[in-house]
Amino acid sequence: MTTPVRVPFPVVDEVSRHCLQEEEPETVHIEVHLPGPVDQPRLRKAFTEALHRHPRILMREAKGPWYRRRYEWELTGEPDTEVVTFAPPGPRALQDARTRALTEAPPLSMSPPIRLEVVDSVLFLTINHTALDGPACLRILATAAELYGGQDNSPAAPPTRAPQPLHQAPDTPATWSPPARVAPGTPDPSPGNGMLVTELPLPHRPKGSPYTVNDQLMVTTALTIAHWNREHGARPRPLRITMPVDDRPRDTTMPIGNGTRLVEVPFAPVELDHPDMTALLRRTAERTRALKSLPRPQLGHGAALLTAPWAPVAARAALTRALRRAAAPWTSTTLLSNIGRIPYPLDFGEETGRAHAVWFSAPARMPRGLTVTTASTAGRLHLALRWSRALLGHGDGAHLRDLFEHYLHTTEVTP
Repeated sequence: MTTPVRVPFPVVDEVSRHCLQEEEPETVHIEVHLPGPVDQPRLRKAFTEALHRHPRILMREAKGPWYRRRYEWELTGEPDTEVVTFAPPGPRALQDARTRALTEAPPLSMSPPIRLEVVDSVLFLTINHTALDGPACLRILATAAELYGGQDNSPAAPPTRAPQPLHQAPDTPATWSPPARVAPGTPDPSPGNGMLVTELPLPHRPKGSPYTVNDQLMVTTALTIAHWNREHGARPRPLRITMPVDDRPRDTTMPIGNGTRLVEVPFAPVELDHPDMTALLRRTAERTRALKSLPRPQLGHGAALLTAPWAPVAARAALTRALRRAAAPWTSTTLLSNIGRIPYPLDFGEETGRAHAVWFSAPARMPRGLTVTTASTAGRLHLALRWSRALLGHGDGAHLRDLFEHYLHTTEVTP
């Protein structure tokens, strides 16, 4: 009998594994809306074949003794379970599928740690974020679309932009003090995450602007939270917004796993109070470009020390959780994950068609308690707000959405 290949947990996976909480599962949700019906046997066959085309996704957490020094992934070669399921239609079918994506993480003990649920013409891909991230699983979905419909689903070339060299170091606010928290709204008594998705026009940007749509979204997020906090009587404090950066190729060679690195974009209170929008966008662009260009481990240098195998995982897990609690006041204010333009057509062929809306959402555990995820498809912006119910309720999410839409419009500076 062949011994399964084992792969030690990378740093991101191990830190996430140490800090799992049942009440707030670490899931990523991807929601793909298609114009036509889905053929069940055909989709199941195509998605299963896509898993085999990207075999690194076929993994489960290997069992081991309490004194083991590392967690390991065990590559399985075949799925342990049926990954694709089809939910019965109904008036609450979509909302129930969204709720399951937030509350029921695919188990790490079963290969692969994802599931694909189909509701009418909507695909819900739920990912255990300890193992995988959204862009990696979108790559799997693009392969499945190509196998299902026979259409070319190669990634589009990334947009070309004229280089904007930094003539001086960007004016960056000091980050030594704890950042602002999102002010509490009306918490929901039930545990876990809540979510709201909406579709907005892509913001206009004058040709040749030194800033990108990502910079507009970053400014929008900062202004939205500053406004929310003022409304709720919070003292002005600097904001720090975590931004995932993904340098992986988007073709079939894309490494499958958790492949983004995290940087933090700071904003001083004075920048967000009656801002000069053109200047704020330009400064934000300088900061994001400078942060993206700096080589940095995915979770910083400290995480690599925590995950070195100097003690059994159980001991290091306790230390990691204690340090995370101690560092909670210094955790960034929120996370903005901008997937950008979906690089794949996600074209499932003539009968089912090409995706016209794609939403992502990222976990929103406390102390952040709120994440903002955006993607663009078919010339529209698809926004998902996800929050911890210990911090906000659904009405709060609707108000934050309205504030986001308002401030997104204010970033449309005319030349």
